[in-house]
Amino acid sequence: MSALILAYVLEPVVERLCAIGVNRRLAAMAAVLLGIGAVAGLAVLLINILQRDIPMIREQAPGWIQKTQIWLAPQLERLEINLNWDTLKSALIERVSRQFSDNAEIMITRLLDTVMASIQSFIAVVASAVLIFFVMFYILLDWAGLFRRAAEFLPPRLRPTAASLASECDSLLSQYLRGQLTVMLILAAYYAISLSLTGMAGGVGIGILTGLAIFIPYIGFAVGFTLALLSGLLQFGPGSEMIIIAIIYGAGQLLESFFLTPLLVGKQIGLHPVAVVFALMFFGSLFGFFGVLLALPAAAITLVGLRFVRRHIEDSRWFNG
Repeated sequence: MSALILAYVLEPVVERLCAIGVNRRLAAMAAVLLGIGAVAGLAVLLINILQRDIPMIREQAPGWIQKTQIWLAPQLERLEINLNWDTLKSALIERVSRQFSDNAEIMITRLLDTVMASIQSFIAVVASAVLIFFVMFYILLDWAGLFRRAAEFLPPRLRPTAASLASECDSLLSQYLRGQLTVMLILAAYYAISLSLTGMAGGVGIGILTGLAIFIPYIGFAVGFTLALLSGLLQFGPGSEMIIIAIIYGAGQLLESFFLTPLLVGKQIGLHPVAVVFALMFFGSLFGFFGVLLALPAAAITLVGLRFVRRHIEDSRWFNG
């Protein structure tokens, strides 16, 4: 299923390359390499953020705890709550130092060591990744033939209807993906430029990661916003810069919700905001992270089916009688 989804996303790339005269096999290979490069690029961005922020968390934790004590102690004394701040502070500093004692490279190395500790698990992970890209390559290589052979399993009388529904789903999803990709690129540029202008180190990386994460509705924005606030707090401390970061993300959300998405994606999916939230919860509970990622495309396909059923009901003798 993962290979089929990735192949569907990258199939327009293959078609564009073939249109300019590139061999289909080479075009499919280029699309697979593009997918691998995109995954690797996101991993590099995340590692870069961890590499910069983890040491800063460890260094600044004692100051945070001290400032919290100065602000919170008088409030608790009014409520007649007495705490042993020395014991609490030493315990918190020890816990933070232990949890964030390593840099990103050591944490990743330990993660790899944990995976490789079980040879069977390591082989399964590598085999799954290789199998996904291998299957994706051959799906891209014979895209049209694959669906033509799949249609042969349907009775001849159902093939026109199935072809019409498949075409409607493909048109809906293609337009959605193209519009969503454009929105992601524009927002990635907006957040990267805006955060870099604040003087935030690594603002370009966080901005690009935020823009690309917008593909996951609500969750992507929340993750990017949290990373930006954390990075800003580590570098600038509580102050006007935090307000500027909040304004940047608030303006970005307004730009996406009221201008970019209506203009570039439009109402192609035709889902009410409540239906969007329900779809995210439903598919997320069934399939976890990938369910959230695919909730809107799956809801769009479901909507095509519901429209088809509605048309048949409205054309029926029972409905009009």
